[in-house]
Amino acid sequence: MALVFKVIIVMLAAGFGWSAGCGGDDAPATTPGPTSSPTPLPPSPGVAVKLTKVASGFTRPTFVTNAGDGSGRLFVVEKSGKIRIVAGSNVVAEPFLDITKTVRSSGNEQGLLGLAFHPQFKQNGRLFVAYTAQNGDNTVAEYRASPDLNRADAASGRVLFGVKDPFPNHNGGMLAFGKDGYLYVSMGDGGSAGDPNGNAQNLDSLLGKLLRIDVNSGEPYGIPKDNPFVGRAGARPEIWAYGLRNPWRFSFDRQTGDMWIADVGQNAIEEVDFQGAQSKGGENYGWRTMEGKNCFKPESNCDQSGLTLPIAQYTHDKGCSITGGYVYRGKAFPAFQGTYFYTDYCTGNFWSLRRDASGKATVAELPKIVGSVSSFGEDEAGEVYLVSDSEGTLYQLVGP
Repeated sequence: MALVFKVIIVMLAAGFGWSAGCGGDDAPATTPGPTSSPTPLPPSPGVAVKLTKVASGFTRPTFVTNAGDGSGRLFVVEKSGKIRIVAGSNVVAEPFLDITKTVRSSGNEQGLLGLAFHPQFKQNGRLFVAYTAQNGDNTVAEYRASPDLNRADAASGRVLFGVKDPFPNHNGGMLAFGKDGYLYVSMGDGGSAGDPNGNAQNLDSLLGKLLRIDVNSGEPYGIPKDNPFVGRAGARPEIWAYGLRNPWRFSFDRQTGDMWIADVGQNAIEEVDFQGAQSKGGENYGWRTMEGKNCFKPESNCDQSGLTLPIAQYTHDKGCSITGGYVYRGKAFPAFQGTYFYTDYCTGNFWSLRRDASGKATVAELPKIVGSVSSFGEDEAGEVYLVSDSEGTLYQLVGP
């Protein structure tokens, strides 16, 4: 097993996505500004963070989330195509959903990658998944749960869209509903290295983007009228933001509605991007003109006009593939309030980040807690969890 894990780490260092030109707006290069609900002052670097083991026995877990249905259950996504229910500390034997025959998981970054429950899941039983299809397409599909909400019907699958992917890596795969009720979807740049097809800056491609769609209207989905590129020639109306390499995980602050995007870097820099809740969309986060705050193509004197730069970043002496988390809004650990947590998949290095009223970010590097964290997640109360890919374990983030 040690040899297998070492091989995975080498793959990550080469640009693993969940594991790591000019263009855009007419405005000058920007950094994120304050929101209407700024977080409190930053924590001290010595903030105490620990983990409590909740459940284990998962096979390469990729995500954990809740259904928002009042049941208190957690749902752990497995790369092969299964979703498991955790009730308390017990893992229900029968999978909530098993679509292993639909999912292609042969590639290290392929598989069942994301899950989002409809905001009215308790009433309508609708859920959405992101996965690699058998033909390699990056796919988003809808499924329906049984009336008692304990099982989803594998035969109920309805594909919303599939995006042709030229390479097996950088698949994005995060799904989340915003406070506006729309479904947001992350798409990687199509893979390989250096975005060879220039997808991230190409508004006629869905790759290298954040998408925003209306799953409550249209067939198979609707386009929100206020999406930033609606009606623009040569641009896909689904696009909400662009210039991303592999936004493996993003999240919404459940209190403010702000979006936090962890974008996996190429060979040098991992970054955290920020989009305030007041945003009208259309941000260009820079890839492949920029990697983090550095020029990438060209290597120097790149045109940063209209680019939104990261709120935080770290270099590859600290790791090689960022796993983004959540802003803590639970009640169990008041010292965590307003803190965004993130880690590096390869090294287990761990950070906290806070924004002050001016929008300035303060980052604290915390003691390592566990390696190969593939994803964070939240329960219904806003407590934060994470899953370890190599261990197959679900943990809760706790205080001292």
